[in-house]
Amino acid sequence: MSRSTRERIIDESLRLFAERGYSATSVAEIEAASGLSPGAGGLYRHFKSKYEVLAAAINEHASRTRVQVAESMAELSAMESSVDLEERLAHVCRAGLAKVREESELTRVFFRDLSQFPELVTVVREGLLQPMFDAIVSWFQAQPEYRDVKLDWTGIAAVLGGAVVQYRLFLETVGELPGHAEKDQFVSAWVRLAVGLLPSPAPVS
Repeated sequence: MSRSTRERIIDESLRLFAERGYSATSVAEIEAASGLSPGAGGLYRHFKSKYEVLAAAINEHASRTRVQVAESMAELSAMESSVDLEERLAHVCRAGLAKVREESELTRVFFRDLSQFPELVTVVREGLLQPMFDAIVSWFQAQPEYRDVKLDWTGIAAVLGGAVVQYRLFLETVGELPGHAEKDQFVSAWVRLAVGLLPSPAPVS
């Protein structure tokens, strides 16, 4: 399906903001990248300003994230409990890594430019990050192995979810994987930590 002009403007502006920075990207450059005549004002037929383009991009990413989280939760819930717990955990971890990777452009814009727009920081926090952490809490509480385990799931989600986010952010900001751990190593360690939340079997007397 071909993208609409509005969609092209949003996608190309976010790419340019990620590559060059918000302030260093001109409206004419966004228009040229979007297939419009640079400097002819085509962007203003869809948005009032460059800021409005940025805000639209972030709000659309937040809306998409809410849909994706709901779909992922439905998919994960459909996995039969007979599927090995470690396999289910690995699926959760890899889904989180994929989501953070998908938002790599937005991540670069966030760290470079969004401090000047606190209202957009709020959108990222409440619309992208919090739904992911809430989903982790809901998923753990729904699994039969964890259902009767009394733990601080919000704190656990902060640790396990934070590890997933940090793994990709480290690569985006530093340019290397944390500790040079490859993805499969990270997922394996993440699963082991999550399995370790379960109480040890009572010793046989």
